[in-house]
Formats: sequence, structure tokens, C-alpha cells
Amino acid sequence: MALFWILAGGLALGVAILLALGLRAPRTGAAVPAAAYDLRVYRDQLREVEKDLARGVVSKEDAERVRAEVSRRILAADAALQKDDVTADASKGAPGIVAGAITLVLIAGSVGLYLQLGAPGYGDLTLADRIAFAEEALAERPSQAEAEASLTERGAPPEASPDYVALVEQLRDTVARRPDDLQGHILLAQNEANLGNFRAAAEAQGEVLRLKGPDAEVADYVDYADMLVLAAGGYVSPEAETALRTALSVDQANGTARYYIGLMMAQTGRPDTAFRMWDALLREGPEDAPWIQPILAQIEDMAFRAGVNYQLPEIGTGRGPSAADIEAAGDLSPAERLEMIQGMVSGLSERLATEGGPVQDWAQLISALGVLGQTGQARAVYDNAVEVFAEDTRALDLLLRAGQRARVVE
Repeated sequence: MALFWILAGGLALGVAILLALGLRAPRTGAAVPAAAYDLRVYRDQLREVEKDLARGVVSKEDAERVRAEVSRRILAADAALQKDDVTADASKGAPGIVAGAITLVLIAGSVGLYLQLGAPGYGDLTLADRIAFAEEALAERPSQAEAEASLTERGAPPEASPDYVALVEQLRDTVARRPDDLQGHILLAQNEANLGNFRAAAEAQGEVLRLKGPDAEVADYVDYADMLVLAAGGYVSPEAETALRTALSVDQANGTARYYIGLMMAQTGRPDTAFRMWDALLREGPEDAPWIQPILAQIEDMAFRAGVNYQLPEIGTGRGPSAADIEAAGDLSPAERLEMIQGMVSGLSERLATEGGPVQDWAQLISALGVLGQTGQARAVYDNAVEVFAEDTRALDLLLRAGQRARVVE
């Protein structure tokens, strides 16, 4: 990092020196002051008078009169020339002042622009290095306990009536005496969360998962992950990730789990993956989904970090990523690709089957299924779409290209 600032400062100083030299260099071909020109003319006139007097062209009296007049003009021209020299001397420092001002503006402006657009302290890494760095950050990030211990300030708990707090206290005592009471732990987790005691709520929800065992549902795991994230101040820990992955293994379209996985990727140096996942959730909707507002508050910044010129889509249209996004997903790992596309596929497939839609949506669904490797389903959707748009040659051409990308037609 020090080398960067040394090089940047050296370049700025070098440019400033070149500008200063250019400003101070003498200007060739500059106009001669009028007084200096007049002075030369008057001196030539004196020499001519002497020549005319020697040849007898003018009388001695006329020569004296001309000498007196020309001498007077010489004195006036010399005084004017001296005044011009004083003015020029006074302005000699102007180029230096201008050069100094340019140097300050150049250096200060460059530093300010870098601090605004650059990333001080962050090394210049290749894409492969950045991905490797993100994978390392993901693997070595703090545990749930470490994250909770690092929190020095916690938000103010919600206001609650003394009677409600007393009832929760009784519930805690009851659950402590009956550790295998499933319903008691469920109620305790909910009420601790209502009081803002997310760490206690997560502990109670963990007991719910223990007691339910293999009968635990997707919502149970999602609630547990949600409480862990809130207890850690918005940080997605490895323990929360495990619960989220378990939920997604059963319900790949679960919006809350996908939102938190995207947040985890953003926290570990993969804004590109987070952006794609959140963009798909916005397109799927619905508008009143609990993850929509958090995504709207963050996705434009995430798109900027991912290097995407982004415009918010219409929420809840059910339309998935563009063809370019789907093709870009081919560069992701299988797990990331699945998380990005699977949710979109479920909603889009259901909508097209029940309500129909434009040919572009059918083509996107076929392409997405091809990326997921679900060629059998992609072929079925392709055949169905061909029947729907049998009389539209343009639509058939678009479907053919989508089928070729999915490798279900030749």
C-alpha cells in the first residue's frame, strides 16, 4: 500500500513540475514593447540627422532643433520602457503561483477522488484472487458465539407491559423444569423474540429442533437461522448457514433462506452472487414478502459493488433473470447456480402452467432449466411452448434458440 501512495505522489509531482516549466518557459515570438520599437526609431533618426548635417543637406540650426526634438522623444520612450520592465518584473511570480495552485488541486483532487471511488487498504487483486479470498473469508469467519460476544451495544428491547414480562418469566421457569416440553419451547422462542431477547429465542428454537428431530419443518430451521442472525447483529454465522442450507435442501424456493444466504455472500466478499440472488427474489415477489424491503434497501449498493449497471425490476412479475444473467450463471459453482436460478424456476414454471405468459418468459424458463441440468423438464417445457406458439414464427425462432442453449434441440 505504501508503494502505491509513493508512486501516485511521484506521478502527481512529475506532472505538476512539467506544467510549471511550461508556464515559466519564455514565449518565443512574443511582441516587442512599443516603447522599445520607438526608441530604436528615434536613435536611427539622430544618426540620419548627423549624416544630413555632414553632407550639407540641413543647416546647423535645423540640425540642433531636430536633435532637441528627437532627444525629448527618446527620453519619453525610455521612461515608458522602464515602466513596462517594472510591470513585467512584478508579474514574474504569477506562473509559479499558478503552478503551485495546479499542484495542490491535482494532488488533493486525486486523493479525494480515490477516497470516494477507490478502496483504501484493499489490495489490487485478480478475479481469481478475489474469489479465493472470498472462499477463505467464508470458511474462516467467526462462529455464532464469537459474533455474539463481539457485540458491545444491543438495540433497546421493545416496550412490554409488566404483566407480559411476568408471564414470560413464568414461562421460562416452566420450561426449565420441563426441558422436553416441545410446546413450551415453541412458546418460549416466540415470546423471547417478541421481547428482543434473540439469543434466548435462538436457544429455545434450537431445543425445538432437537425435540422434533427428523420431523422438523422448513419453517423451524428458517426461524432458528433468523433468530441466530438477529442475535449476532445481522451477521450470518456458520451455524445460521447450516440451518439455512438444511431448509433449502427441502425447499429450494424459500425466500427467507435465500435472502440470508445472499447476505452471507455479501458479507464474505461475493457481492456478485448476493446481487443475483436478491434480484431473482425481487422479480419473484410478492411485494409484501418480508425480504423485499431489506433487499430494496441494499441491492443498488450491491449491484454497484458487483459492477452492474442496475435498474430495479418490477417486483412480483415472476420473471427470472435475463438471458445474459442465465448465461453468466454458468461460471458459478453448482451450488451458487442452483441458489440463483432454482427459486425463479419454481415460480415462473407455476405461473406459465396456470396463467401463460409471453414467449420471452417461456424461453427464459427453458434456458434456466438447461443451466440447472434438468434437460428432461426443459424439453417438456419446450414442447409445450411450441404448441402454444405454433402459429407465431418469431416466437418459434426464439424458442428454438432457447432450446439450443439448453441443449434439448439441435
